[in-house]
Amino acid sequence: MRALVRELRATVDRADAPVLIDQEGGRVARLQPPHWRAYPAPATLAALGGERAREAVHLVARLIADDLAALGITVDCLPVLDVPQPGADPVIGDRAYSADPAEVARLGKVACEGLIEGGVLPVIKHIPGHGRAQVDTHHALPRVTVARAELDVTDFAPFRALADMPWAMTAHIVYTAIDATAPATLSPLVIRGIIRRNMNFDGVLVSDDISMNALGGPIGARAARALAAGCDLALHCNGDLAEMSEVAAAVARLTPEARRRLNRGEGRRRVPVPLDRRAAEARLDAMLGGVATA
Repeated sequence: MRALVRELRATVDRADAPVLIDQEGGRVARLQPPHWRAYPAPATLAALGGERAREAVHLVARLIADDLAALGITVDCLPVLDVPQPGADPVIGDRAYSADPAEVARLGKVACEGLIEGGVLPVIKHIPGHGRAQVDTHHALPRVTVARAELDVTDFAPFRALADMPWAMTAHIVYTAIDATAPATLSPLVIRGIIRRNMNFDGVLVSDDISMNALGGPIGARAARALAAGCDLALHCNGDLAEMSEVAAAVARLTPEARRRLNRGEGRRRVPVPLDRRAAEARLDAMLGGVATA
């Protein structure tokens, strides 16, 4: 893994090129045993309640950051700030901390702080909120028809509370109250009107994976539309070389605004605070008391 990261940065001739990973704990973990520790899902940590939940969330984020920093990975797509709603597709499920927007924001902030302490930048996702999706965006495009006023006090609230974070990832979801014609990732009305202006988020905005089936059309056009709508970066994850070439041909260089946001985010990455890993793991194990980690 370390060699792969080094080779990537050498290939693009950028020692500071961000390397991203999905390492949430629970179902979403790209680094797994036996080489890396398994961590509980966010909902499992939140179920500890109160200060215990906050301590557990911080410990897990700090330990994950320790894993990632040792590999040269600098950005983790964590925390999930989505607020799950009854009847929604289980794609979010226990990846979310709570059905209470205020608690999601509190625990999400703790997770961000734990990652930053470990030298890794957090990505709040899936902005402006994935908790109502009736279908899995890996397979189809969800349409959320709830009124804007309700979205403001539920789905949008955690993202607004953490709008000072350095990175965010968009949702491939249509919010009909804002733009009935395009998912958030491809919608200037959502990105410029809600995410940038209403939520006041001025960090790096990266699309969710554009190869997911929620988006239609040629893969290069998807990338171009995401950038035109206001994303700073288009994320393409499936590793298909032909698709990668098409995406590369369809996108331009970073805009000055995107470069500014990336540089500002990089400025928040710090030398990791010293961690007694053995003590941190022992404390987490004691708190979990044998609770399943996946």
